[in-house]
Amino acid sequence: MKVDLAFPTVCTHALPADHGYLLYAAVSRMLPEAHEADGYGIHPIRGRQLGGRTLQLTEHSRLVIRTDVDHIARFLPLAGKTLQMLDRTLRIGVPEVRSLVPAVALRSRLVTIKLADAVSPSKDAAAEAFLASAGRQLGELGVSKEASFSLGKRRTLRIKDKEVVGYETILEGLTAEESVIVQEQGLGGRRHMGCGIFVPLVKKDGSS
Repeated sequence: MKVDLAFPTVCTHALPADHGYLLYAAVSRMLPEAHEADGYGIHPIRGRQLGGRTLQLTEHSRLVIRTDVDHIARFLPLAGKTLQMLDRTLRIGVPEVRSLVPAVALRSRLVTIKLADAVSPSKDAAAEAFLASAGRQLGELGVSKEASFSLGKRRTLRIKDKEVVGYETILEGLTAEESVIVQEQGLGGRRHMGCGIFVPLVKKDGSS
């Protein structure tokens, strides 16, 4: 069973909106065993969007790690520490454990799936191949064809000098069991860098 381990996070300076790799690298430096460990994901840190692809953390910002219940202790040493992301310092507080909540609709800010080299480089062809591959993965997870999924914004993840392309992904019409499975397993790769992690979709009116 997986849960979210949510650490209060403070940083007085703006962070890059695309910070998945930087955050993973910072956690790995603090916890070297996390670099080799598998089966966990690090959520993108949420904050107030600023210009220039940056965000400002708020009192509600958290460093959230999705991990097996049995591995919570692996990440507890982060509490009370500081993480260095480029020239930004993040102060990490004492975490709370959050259970995964079933929701009929889920959203991932960025899903990345490695597509076949033969795929046309055009955006339309890439999106179609992405949808087909994501559909196969959902089927392997046992998600019924009655559930629907759609793509939102096309986004990138910078890993050193390389950019990986992916998409915001929304799933709807899930059963409670399917919802928990998708949240536990995710889609695509690079979970350590914030990709393929799903959370309940919050609508503009605040409902989910």
